Amino acid sequence: MTKDQIFEFFRRLAEDNPEPETELEYGNAYQLVVAVALSAQATDVGVNKATRALFEKVRTPQDMLDLGLEGLTQHIRTIGLFNSKAKNVIALSQMLVDDYGGEVPATREDLVRLPGVGRKTANVVLNCWFRQETFAVDTHILRVGNRTGLAKGKTPEQVEAKLEKRVPQPFRLHAHHWLILHGRYVCKARTPECWRCQVADLCSFRKKVPEKPKHR
Repeated sequence: MTKDQIFEFFRRLAEDNPEPETELEYGNAYQLVVAVALSAQATDVGVNKATRALFEKVRTPQDMLDLGLEGLTQHIRTIGLFNSKAKNVIALSQMLVDDYGGEVPATREDLVRLPGVGRKTANVVLNCWFRQETFAVDTHILRVGNRTGLAKGKTPEQVEAKLEKRVPQPFRLHAHHWLILHGRYVCKARTPECWRCQVADLCSFRKKVPEKPKHR
């Protein structure tokens, strides 16, 4: 894509959804960290179902420590890899209490120190809570970046680096949300819904699906 095409790509996505947000439910920075950590290899819908009751009890790292590993595990049993995730959440809560006074740090370097928090999770927290221009590359963005030609790369890190270079203002803050939502609901993995895609003419994907498949 050319610079002009990239600008137009995001202009259309922005026009369709001016203020995109994560679909994870949370009430503060700590709950966001927990929700994103739990969302690895799980759907946002599934995480929200598990965290609604949890977040009524738990608002701070100390609340989580008071609930304990067993109590947390009972809340998140429906989420994939719940045992390892529960251990990480307890460990990151302990570190927040011990090293950060119970507050969520505002830098990537500090966030990735937390157990179970990788670069993608840190980028989501920095973007959604601290309003920093970060690009949290998940499977949807990896696919959309490569399929459209917007940001090609074999790894999330490569795609993130391309987005960092190529996404212009005023779209940088919300770019990763638009791409995630586009990949989740339009540019789907198995059958991209090109027939209703508002940026299909800008996309370099060769095997476009111009019409909705007819189900027999």
